[in-house]
Amino acid sequence: MTASRFHVPGFLLIATFLFAACGNSKQIVYFQDIDNARPALHDTPYEAVIRPNDNLHITVTSPVQPQAIDMFNTLNNTANANMQALAIQGYIVDNEGNINFPGLGKVHLGGLTKNAAIDSLQKQISKYVTDPVTVNIRFLNYRITVLGEVNRAGTYIVENEKITLLEALGLAGDLTIYGKRNNVLIYREVDGKLHFHRVDLTSSKLFESDYFFLQQNDLIYVQPNKAKTGSSIYNQNISVGMSLLSILVSVISLLAR
Repeated sequence: MTASRFHVPGFLLIATFLFAACGNSKQIVYFQDIDNARPALHDTPYEAVIRPNDNLHITVTSPVQPQAIDMFNTLNNTANANMQALAIQGYIVDNEGNINFPGLGKVHLGGLTKNAAIDSLQKQISKYVTDPVTVNIRFLNYRITVLGEVNRAGTYIVENEKITLLEALGLAGDLTIYGKRNNVLIYREVDGKLHFHRVDLTSSKLFESDYFFLQQNDLIYVQPNKAKTGSSIYNQNISVGMSLLSILVSVISLLAR
């Protein structure tokens, strides 16, 4: 009879835990309204925009007379140069959106997409070189940072210069079970000012957001949910309690001698 009374509360405790776990599934599943969502449309395909403090690797080539464009290629464009070496030699966009380009002087590229910047440079170089020229631009600082309740927090270089929030979280190994999915914070610098935006991963409206596509140097922070913060406080209290208990036992042991 005693054993029966002992197991009933344990069974009820397990049942309550399982019920609570099922009840909290809405806090874990992504895009819960996706079946009723309309297709997300973006007016134009995403393309990165050049901004102040961007670090650009720019090369100019000519198929006919490569010597004619030497003046526009003062940097070391060795094929084997790694990203770190290229970054040291890159063109830094100043606060006004300008770079100092050899042969042309101050050139304004801020606010332009990469393709628009290429067209602008080609037109300016064509004033000095009659042969067809090809300009290539590459971002050397296109990286994003993911912090908080993810499995692999860190800073990631984006080679193709285009990444969505979901892809960034994928690089970081997805959210942990303790990540707050309905309140992911994105930090973004625009015109020298820091902007904050919160997105809800449980809603399909994310696909329509201006923050679905990330920009260079964006920072994503995943906040811990109540379960994580609660367990942290509980574990801290347990640790303090065990320390006090150890001290108490030591004092009693000394007094008993």
